[in-house]
Amino acid sequence: MDLTEIRKIVKLMDEHGLSQFQFEKEDFNLKLKKGTDVEELQKLLGSLPSGGGAAPAALPAAAPAPAAQPSEAPAASAPDGEEISSPMVGTFYRKPTPEDPDFVNVGDTISEGQTLCIIEAMKVMNEIKAERSGTITQICADDGTPVQFGDALFRVK
Repeated sequence: MDLTEIRKIVKLMDEHGLSQFQFEKEDFNLKLKKGTDVEELQKLLGSLPSGGGAAPAALPAAAPAPAAQPSEAPAASAPDGEEISSPMVGTFYRKPTPEDPDFVNVGDTISEGQTLCIIEAMKVMNEIKAERSGTITQICADDGTPVQFGDALFRVK
């Protein structure tokens, strides 16, 4: 297999939205991954529960003055609904092009499979679709800003 064939495979991966490709032949093995290695991130996150529990405990201890705010925050976040989080690292866009209207706004009713936003990763525009129906109660990310895997994008009730 030469470099031209590998480039064709990468182009096909882009066209079909694939993030992983593996090809094995007798004495040849080709494995291509692009973007974030989700399996590796899940393993890493799975090994951090004790570290993740210590960080939130340290925040209230380090900032005793905002103690009044957390009591307000649960009341405000409770009606917000279920979080829709980013499945990848990239740049968050609320609309397909700068001239077009936003995919969704607060108060919009959405249905399963509806496009909510685009996350650009490695010059590939990935449409993020709703996994359930509901009403948008909050848009958590700003248009054109970077998001990480697991960052809150929307809240749906």
